This record gives sequence, structure tokens and C-alpha cells, in this order.
Amino acid sequence: MSENINKIINELHIYEKKLLKELEINENATPEEIAEHTGLNIKSVMSAAGSLSSKGLITVKKDLQEKFSLTDNGKKYAEIGLPERRILKVLQDRKQLAMKDLASLENLDKKEVNISIGWLIRKSWAKMDKGVLSITDVGESSRDKLGEDESLLNTLIEKVNLSKEQLDEDMAKGLSALKDRKNLIAEEKITHHSFKLNDLAKEILDSGFTIEEEATQLTHQQLKEGSWKDLKYRPYDINAEYPIFFPGKEHPLRRIIQEIREIFLNMGFTEDKGDYLESAFWNFDSLFQPQDHAAREMQDTFYIKNPLTCDLPDDELVENVARTHENGGNTGSEGWDYTWDVDIARQSVLRTHTTGISTQRLAEGNLPIKMFSIGRVFRRETFDYKHLPEFHQVEGLVAAPGINYQNLLGTLKEFYKKLGFEVRFRPAYFPYTYLSTECEIYLEEKESWIELGGCGMFRPEVLEPLGINTPALAFGLGIERLAMIRYDLSDIRMLYKSDISWLREVPLEEGIDFD
Repeated sequence: MSENINKIINELHIYEKKLLKELEINENATPEEIAEHTGLNIKSVMSAAGSLSSKGLITVKKDLQEKFSLTDNGKKYAEIGLPERRILKVLQDRKQLAMKDLASLENLDKKEVNISIGWLIRKSWAKMDKGVLSITDVGESSRDKLGEDESLLNTLIEKVNLSKEQLDEDMAKGLSALKDRKNLIAEEKITHHSFKLNDLAKEILDSGFTIEEEATQLTHQQLKEGSWKDLKYRPYDINAEYPIFFPGKEHPLRRIIQEIREIFLNMGFTEDKGDYLESAFWNFDSLFQPQDHAAREMQDTFYIKNPLTCDLPDDELVENVARTHENGGNTGSEGWDYTWDVDIARQSVLRTHTTGISTQRLAEGNLPIKMFSIGRVFRRETFDYKHLPEFHQVEGLVAAPGINYQNLLGTLKEFYKKLGFEVRFRPAYFPYTYLSTECEIYLEEKESWIELGGCGMFRPEVLEPLGINTPALAFGLGIERLAMIRYDLSDIRMLYKSDISWLREVPLEEGIDFD
């Protein structure tokens, strides 16, 4: 036996020796089988495997299996149909529906109305013009044709669950669409470990070794009686690596916020700040969001009891906003065709976005404006792996003569370029902008596009009541989702957990070049 082989054997822990012996008998043994045969627990088996792997004796292979199934909410939609499908059936008969009529449709609540409008437009089944939803040719031709997401719902309700390997191309598209919604798909990830003996391990097994208990600590009695001299000890490896030291550093989320701030400052923007507590007037009404809009419901907004109401700006501005909501005012729009309530506008809310800062600055009238703000926003979301009731948003506003839609796209393209992403834009719907666009960045490792924020040109219904007659572009981008991509996280909650292990592993970043 060579001196090196003898040294390695002497330094092996008893658990490592037991694992090697089991793999000698059956190299295909699973960790569970090894635990059963050796009397070790799974944790000890995996610890021994990790140690042997670090020494180059075995190779540990991880196979990740992903399974997808329907949540209770997903089963409901599989049975009654997605909300946009139910609206499409009505549109196929009526051809057009006013926004105010959507909430009265059978088996469709206000929150589903808001969701369905976005998906109807995204699927090109319908188009929105001046508060009226009209069916498209694509919508007409989809009467008896299920989309990939609907087909996958039907498949999952029959098969209960599917693994990632069972998904064909259409199923994968359907899964991507369903995962963009809240609480329809349940995902389970199962990791299987397998071990392979390397040549060095086989050489050690051929040399042979005995398995005997080793002393890990001595008692006072053993020292007194001298029995410690007869105990078996495992040698220390004086060449083992020393412990890793972890210096202090910025929190990853704080680092990205600072990076975004520096990018906008270098692009000539000035930073503005707003208050967490805001009136419904600035948070919703000034942005031409109707007072019966789904986003205002208690399930989406935190309403404050103390103070119960907020002061409103001057009467003329309030009256201009009220008229615009009711009949379009001087904008040429038809408005939302309802009676605007000033008491609703006075309600105190925790801001659901930072866009209210933009309308307040526009109302001050100090043009031109080129500003951004970064801050926390609040929504009544259920805690899960991609939703939090409190998160960060960066808001931007540029208002000046000659500003147009191309300036908007160019600004955001430059911003994402400085972050290191390729960006594309696709049409979207927001109550307060037109044209409206969603920004998507491309992830090479996943070969997919991820939506990161919305943007658009402020509508006349937003600008005219504020006394603004110049064009204005605006954008709002989520920061936590960007952080998840940057740090390869699948759970947004990791950004707020005090997980010292993860925080230590996130590397210190070099200085950012913004040229």
C-alpha cells in the first residue's frame, strides 16, 4: 500500500468508510438504501458523501425533477374556464362591451375583470378603445379553439400532475402563461442523489481497511486511568483548508437600488421622493383610474384608519379631475361615465405605486421635468415565492415639448443596456397611459423573456386636468424581480430573510462602469 493511500485511509471518518463499503457492494445504492444498511441517518450519509466528493473519491450527481399540478384556484378555472374566455364568449355574441358593463357579467368579480382585460389584449382576442372592449378577428376565430394555457389546464385536471420532461412545446408555452398568473400552478421540485466511485476510491477499496469506532473526545476517567492510550484516533490533516472569512458588505437588494440610482443620475435625471401615506386622489384619481377600478379594492390596497382622510389640492384641480372622470372634461374623451365622489378621493392609502409622485410634480407645472424616484410600495398580496405585500419600485417621468414614444423606448433601452440586459417591448394596457408598453428582458440561460415593468405616454385624461399641454412619458419598474434575476433566486422572500449563508455567498461586486 502506497504511503499516500495509507494516509487517506487513516484520515477517513468512520461514516465515510461505511459509505465506501456500501458503494463497493452496490454502486447504484441510493442515499436512503445506504442509510438503511449502515444505520446512519440521511443527513450523515449526505455529509459523508460531500466529504468524499471534496476529496475526489466519489462523484455526487444531482437530478432535479420538477412536477406541476393545479392549485384549487387552477382546478376552478379548469372547470369554469379562464375569465378572458368567459368574456370572449359574451363578446362573440355582442361584439362590444363597455368597461362599466364588464363587472355585471355573471360569475365574474371585479378583480377578474381587471385580469381578463389584460389577457384578452395580450392574446389579441379583443382591443380597447375609449373604454369600450371590442372583439378582434383572432377572437372570432378562437370560438372553438383552446389556447395552450387552456389545453394544459384540461390536461392537468385529468392527469393530476406532469413532470417537466412530459411537457411538449405547446405545453411549455401553456405552463409559462399559467405561471404568469397568481396561484394557478403548484410546482414541486424533487432532488435525487446518486454516487459514483472514482478511481482513487476503487484503489483504496482494493487496498482494504477496517471499520472501527474512533475516539472523538476524552473523558476525565479515561485520562485518569490511562485507557486513552488504547483508543483509536483519526489523524488530523494539517494541510486542510482554513476557515473562510466573510467581510461585511452591502445587502444585495441595497446594492441594486444604488446601481439603478447611479444609472439614472448619470443619464441626467434628478431624484425625487414621495410619502408612503398618500390620498386616493393622487394615488388613483389623478391617474384616471376609475373609483370602481379593481385595483382600489380592499384585496389590493391598504386603506388607513388613522388618519382616515387626506387633504386634497386646490378646488380647481379637483374639479378638473372630477369632470374628466365623469365625461372626459376638455380632453375629447368620454370619461368613465359615472358620478365621481370626492369622499373616495380623500381616503388615506399606503401608496400602491410611486406614479402619484409624477402627477404631483406635473401639477406644480415646473417644466421641463426629467425625474425618477425609488421607493417602497404596498399592496395586499399573499406571501408566496414571487409576491410580497411590500416591495420597491423605480418610477420615471420626462415631460417637455417634443417628447415622444421613441424617446420613451430609447430611454428604457439605454437603462437596461447599462444593467447588462437586452430588452424588448410589447403592447400593454394601463388606465393612465397610451401608448402603453411592457418591458421584457432576455435571459440567455433560460432562453426566455421576462416582464419587468410597464411604461407609456401619459393620456390627455391625466395631463389636461393638471394643466399640462406638453407630452409626458412615464415608466414604473419592479426592483425585486430584477434582483431575483441578478442573483438567480427563485423565491423573492430570500431578499428579506436573514439567511446569513446566502448573504455570505453573494459575491462582492466590482465598481460599475456607467460610461
